[in-house]
Amino acid sequence: MMMVLLPLGFASVIWYLFGFTLSFSGNGLFFGNFHQFLFNHVSFIHSTRGLHIPDAVFAMFQGMFPLITMGIIAGSVIDRINFKAFNVFIILWLIVVYFPLAHMTWGGGLLQQLGVLDFAGGDVVHIASGFTGLVLALVIGSREQPTLATVHHAPSVTIGAILLWLGWFGFNAGSALALNESALIALFNTILAGALGFTIWQALEYWQKQTPTLSGSFTGALSGLVLITPGAGFMTPQSAFLTILIGTPILYGLIKFTKQHFQYDDALDAFGVHGLGGVLGGLATGLFASPHLSGHLGAISGNWSLLLTQLAGISFTILLTSSLSYVLIRLIGHWMPLTSQPQNSSRDQYEHHQDSFSVE
Repeated sequence: MMMVLLPLGFASVIWYLFGFTLSFSGNGLFFGNFHQFLFNHVSFIHSTRGLHIPDAVFAMFQGMFPLITMGIIAGSVIDRINFKAFNVFIILWLIVVYFPLAHMTWGGGLLQQLGVLDFAGGDVVHIASGFTGLVLALVIGSREQPTLATVHHAPSVTIGAILLWLGWFGFNAGSALALNESALIALFNTILAGALGFTIWQALEYWQKQTPTLSGSFTGALSGLVLITPGAGFMTPQSAFLTILIGTPILYGLIKFTKQHFQYDDALDAFGVHGLGGVLGGLATGLFASPHLSGHLGAISGNWSLLLTQLAGISFTILLTSSLSYVLIRLIGHWMPLTSQPQNSSRDQYEHHQDSFSVE
């Protein structure tokens, strides 16, 4: 629990100090500037961005996104990463990866200038956290006895999933930054996506295992929510329905395949649900984007250039987050142990494992 709670505290402070200004100030291609350092020039009454909400409301809403992103990353290495190493990684990751990516996607930077569409965090939150989680899971290694398909406390899983599901409505609809058609479309699409993903996943499990599972059903709901996030306010409900109807079975198969064949230990399915789901959702946005809602014609209407733009943005996000995350965790491993407990039954094997991540 502390792996999630402690970062919520210091990340909120960092957001106030310089995170917001690095993400949303200035006209740089890759970074913002320090114009709004310590929330200077952030009005609590007016908008300097042409929005219907004050600058401070915009800043506080956007400050939620890095918090949920860190929670997803934590789930990929829960139970086995060193607590101190994880917190050092998250602080550096916010500065090196998240703030620049948010600026490039939403703050007027490179990806936004290229026309990449990300309504509520397909690239910035889900792909970034999913592929970072995969890198950490591979570097840290598996638990000695991973329990990949079991639920230790069903009520906690249920409460957590429902809270996340409910919060997603504000996450997506709020990204319209106004109470308008875009917000209502995003809200409707999000409700539809969660319910349809939940239902389809249950049907797939019943077909494969003759019974649906609690964790699987909620995985399906979250998969639908991730799939719709990049284009929640950019596509019609009919397109959203097709996105989840087609995307959920594909994601179900991809998650089963990657886990069984590559044997990485990702308890939260950060890579499968969020990483791969964000990729599929971003591509679906390129296919189904409505010109009325997004200002862009999707590939389904003949504009294949948008799909190529989405693919380029997704590829860039994967390359950036994966490479920088790998460099960061390896550098941290030279200064402190990365694992929190023995990963092998042999003491000699454990000491050798620790030595590979630290400098005596």
